[in-house]
Amino acid sequence: MYSKGTTLGIELGSTRIKAVAIDENHAPLSSGDYTWASSYENGIWTYDLAQVWAGLRAAVSGIQNPENVEAMGISAMMHGYLAFDRDWKLLTPFRTWQNTITGPAAEELTELFRFNVPQRWSIAHLYQAILNGEEHVSQIAHITTLAGYVHFMLTGVNVLGVGDASGMFPIDSRTCDYNEGMVRQFDELVASRNYPWKLRDILPRVLTAGEEAGRLTDSGAALLGSLLQPGIPFAPPEGDAGTGMTATNAVAPRTGNVSAGTSIFAMVVLEHPMGAVHTEIDIVTTPTGRDVAMVHCNNCTGDSNAWVGLLKEAAQLLGAKPDTGEVYTALYRKALEGEADCGGVLVCNYLAGEGVTHMDQGRPMVVRRPDSRFTLANFFRATLYSTMATLKIGMDILAQERVGIDSLTGHGGLFKTPEVGQRFLAAACNASVTCMKTAGEGGPYGMALLASFMLRRRGGETLEEYLRSRVFAGMESTTLAPRQEDVDGFNRYAQDYARLLQVEQLAADTL
Repeated sequence: MYSKGTTLGIELGSTRIKAVAIDENHAPLSSGDYTWASSYENGIWTYDLAQVWAGLRAAVSGIQNPENVEAMGISAMMHGYLAFDRDWKLLTPFRTWQNTITGPAAEELTELFRFNVPQRWSIAHLYQAILNGEEHVSQIAHITTLAGYVHFMLTGVNVLGVGDASGMFPIDSRTCDYNEGMVRQFDELVASRNYPWKLRDILPRVLTAGEEAGRLTDSGAALLGSLLQPGIPFAPPEGDAGTGMTATNAVAPRTGNVSAGTSIFAMVVLEHPMGAVHTEIDIVTTPTGRDVAMVHCNNCTGDSNAWVGLLKEAAQLLGAKPDTGEVYTALYRKALEGEADCGGVLVCNYLAGEGVTHMDQGRPMVVRRPDSRFTLANFFRATLYSTMATLKIGMDILAQERVGIDSLTGHGGLFKTPEVGQRFLAAACNASVTCMKTAGEGGPYGMALLASFMLRRRGGETLEEYLRSRVFAGMESTTLAPRQEDVDGFNRYAQDYARLLQVEQLAADTL
């Protein structure tokens, strides 16, 4: 039986647009989703924004008793480039986080700011468009993220949560706003070009968790198929990193989480600033503005999903009719039987370029030596190892920087099959990994929690306090400590994987 007090989180992920409703006790009530995919057009990874609205309507249609929704919020995949004119007309196709086309801009801004600016950040895309001499730049009135765009269309309010904003431009965690010194540096950098805007003119205003960020308008409700009532208050729109941290209770210092789906990224909340700039490590923020070290890898389960589809097709050829979920479970469980180092079988899962390893393009491949033990268990274990092998490179840097981690929580599709992804991640990071009962709900659940926090916070209650005492106290979870055999095996695999990347680069250059 539904009652008032339902909060709704919607996340536009890389493969699904998903809505999750939770009750006043933070338990999931119902959900809906819509499958979509990026396309590679004219050298750009993009999404058709018309699909956004079809997807949102489909996702929200899965929510039961939508009249009981009292607060909601939008989150989406972070970064990328959405540029609009003063009438919010899109000036160039959406350039997603998958693109690795801003190398010169990212390198120059990193040197200028003395702060790592990854290729996928919005400011890198903007400056690369300037370096390219693209005509649309002079017409820009707004740049924002996918979550920011959807939020504006639903509420008429042009804002971002601080976590999502931190993937557009560096944030000063003391002010929870764009770094003013770096804003001035950027304006000075492009001053000679005489654009009719300054950077702050075109960036969204920044809010922190707990603030109200507008209400659903009549036109916004119509965009959602009139499934929700106008007037619903919205939490600040966030990125999938911030909602992942929230969904896993990893917003306090020395906590961390790993979100694993089409992409994989680890977030570790910092006690103090890192000692050096590393191009493999992004500095973003929690939804309340705390500094976070982020290891973001473009490629995770896309290649393994393709192999699941191929092996399902093989089973069908022999007359079997397996459910897709059954195929996933069987192959994931089979991987546990593989050797700890995958028997010499190597997989590179790069469908797209990879910033951590400085690859501009991807060429998925399976490589084995003549004496490798090429069994199904070893092959699929190597396939799953590949989903987190690049992440390990960044996590090893954090270990060298002595970044403290008391707990690491996993969530997302890679962890849906019990034990498997959790065990392999523990080996990759040499750390205990916890998965909660809600791990499969991921980002939209985290967004629903942020909406609940806005609706129910008491006085000066912080997000950390709210999550610890009112959401996750007593929540069912499992924790796996790393097995030494797995750690040693993954380290051997990682050594070979580093050499495999030389082959990957050659393949990208020649094929």
